[in-house]
Amino acid sequence: MGTHVLGIDVGGTGVKAAVVNTNNGKLVTERKKYPTPKPAYPKEVIKVINQLIDDFEWNGKEIGCGFPSIIKNNIIYSAANIDDSWMHIDLIKLFQVETSAAKAAFINDADAAGLAEMKFGAGVGMNGTVLMLTLGTGIGSGLFLDQKLLPNTEFGHLEHKESIWEHYAGNAVREKKDLSWEEWGAELNEYLNHVDLLINPDLIILGGGASKKFEKFKEYIKLDTDVVPAKMLNESGVIGAAMAVKTKNGSEE
Repeated sequence: MGTHVLGIDVGGTGVKAAVVNTNNGKLVTERKKYPTPKPAYPKEVIKVINQLIDDFEWNGKEIGCGFPSIIKNNIIYSAANIDDSWMHIDLIKLFQVETSAAKAAFINDADAAGLAEMKFGAGVGMNGTVLMLTLGTGIGSGLFLDQKLLPNTEFGHLEHKESIWEHYAGNAVREKKDLSWEEWGAELNEYLNHVDLLINPDLIILGGGASKKFEKFKEYIKLDTDVVPAKMLNESGVIGAAMAVKTKNGSEE
């Protein structure tokens, strides 16, 4: 496998990509982003992915791709922030037919962000239980024990009030409802305390779009557990997606 891999992060609002040096976790190109199609049907999202492949002149090379989904053996089993038509799609077959990638690897987007942070960011050298939470369109989660990924957790989907927690504490909710940092911070704090009670992590890393604004809401987070922003901010997903080409459940092949 080459050192440089195109990492693609498919999110609920945007599809981001960059060429990543997987040896050091650095972007070797500028990051590009296109809006996620609405509705996010597979063929429409693949058009965006193909545009990114063309933009980076990446035909016939390796790519890693993160999705906001549970992925087992390259099959999608959830579609909370993309269209339901993705359910049960075989990503290997889809990408072989619809893209020019030589090899593609797939991973849950929050798991991808966690991989990047554990190897190159806020989780470097951290043993014990580490929880990565991506605060974006929804709330993604990546759980690690002694640096090993426990894939496909969905702590943003814990039930709360009339719905699930990501509908109250996700960054998109803050933007849609025009909540103050204090108002949103209170909701986020309640959520973090709930998750903290369930799994007792040693560290919580906050990524996604809201991580860039950590200084604006950190005073409203009241936990005994350390809570820190992702060092790579919302680039973690792209970096971790590229890393997925040479990883399996968080361990290098």
